[in-house]
Amino acid sequence: MGTQRRPATEAEARALASAIRLRILRLCLDQALTNKEIAGRLGANPATTLHHVRKLVDTGFLAAQPSRPGPRGSTEIPYRATGKSWEMDIRESGVSGANAAMLDAFLEEIRMTDLEEGNFTRLGLRLTVEGLAELQRRLEEVFDDFRERPAPDGEAYSLFVALHRDTGRDA
Repeated sequence: MGTQRRPATEAEARALASAIRLRILRLCLDQALTNKEIAGRLGANPATTLHHVRKLVDTGFLAAQPSRPGPRGSTEIPYRATGKSWEMDIRESGVSGANAAMLDAFLEEIRMTDLEEGNFTRLGLRLTVEGLAELQRRLEEVFDDFRERPAPDGEAYSLFVALHRDTGRDA
């Protein structure tokens, strides 16, 4: 059975309605990174990145780890994703832009990959209401199953699935 996801609060949904914040969460999924490291990987301004990091910390999506010594006697704070976003459903929040942010984050990440190494599939379906519900439930079960399999020595992969009305085929 799939994970029961709770409705996101408005603040949580707003935090996730940003492609850069979603990318920050992905970067901090396997390892704790400092704001400077995050900015470097994103090719972004550290001050702008810090704004997004703080929003993610304030809403519980990122957690500060123990500080560590930085260059020239400074102190750095690394951040790690908490996994909280997987536990919630943002569809009922009333906040728009979350799906667009997810798509934008995916497109940014896919632009950085070798497309020949990807595995891409498209499928057109006709589904009843019951069939759609079953497909969504089964996909969620697969996602939950693989999410719960720790493989710290495994290679990092990302998965993006978009299930949408195919309005071009409507007659």
